Amino acid sequence: MTRIDAKFAALSAAGKKAFVAYVMAGDPDYDTSLEVVKGLPGAGVDIIELGLPFTDPMADGPTIQAAGQRALEGGMTLEKTLALAAAFRETDDTTPIVLMGYYNPIYSRGVDTFLADAKAAGIDGLIIVDLPPEEDDELCIPAQKAGLNFIRLATPTTDDNRLPRVLQNTSGFVYYVSITGITGSAEAQADDVAPDVARIKGGTDLPVVVGFGVKTPETARNIASVADGAVVGSAIVAKIGAGEPVGDVLAFVKTLADGTHAA
Repeated sequence: MTRIDAKFAALSAAGKKAFVAYVMAGDPDYDTSLEVVKGLPGAGVDIIELGLPFTDPMADGPTIQAAGQRALEGGMTLEKTLALAAAFRETDDTTPIVLMGYYNPIYSRGVDTFLADAKAAGIDGLIIVDLPPEEDDELCIPAQKAGLNFIRLATPTTDDNRLPRVLQNTSGFVYYVSITGITGSAEAQADDVAPDVARIKGGTDLPVVVGFGVKTPETARNIASVADGAVVGSAIVAKIGAGEPVGDVLAFVKTLADGTHAA
């Protein structure tokens, strides 16, 4: 059982929904980023999504693209991202970390080396946006053999013919993208999301969390009421990008966590 599996089991037993927070590793710099990440569990975050900076983030909107660019300009690398996770693990051995990004940096490092390093750093799961199920042998299967969850994205365009393929080797949870398009673009609506969440849950026993377009405590609560959790990224990253003090960023995160947990 991974930390992700254990977290969802504990939340389910408590009748609570999961709040997942996304931040870009190394944004705006390594030290500030580590301070934010270390503060997330205390702000109510159940699972941390740690963005891996990449030069061509095709699924990300302007806010997260800018965060990745700031991180890269500050010298952030895959190696330093794993070092940040390892530094977090020095004081927190229970909060799950999901590394979210693109395949190129992992491919360049070498899959076996990356998986060994990620496991040693305390990474629990992977979301790799540009690896479809047809490429499961590349990373998904090796990752699961190494003890890491491989979390798949489902979208509004994932129809009934495609869904079983998407779910086939997924573990940890299913990440439902609530809107078509890039991160941070529109606002998610619970009434629109609920039927698709139910459809996904009809094909898997895994928890389904919903992200993209979740920006406020109210939206987080509404989305979590029809799913197993909510993900917020761009709204948090925007505050980091604006140079707000870490304490203010974490105070905002807590409002989102409280909204989710009120569902």
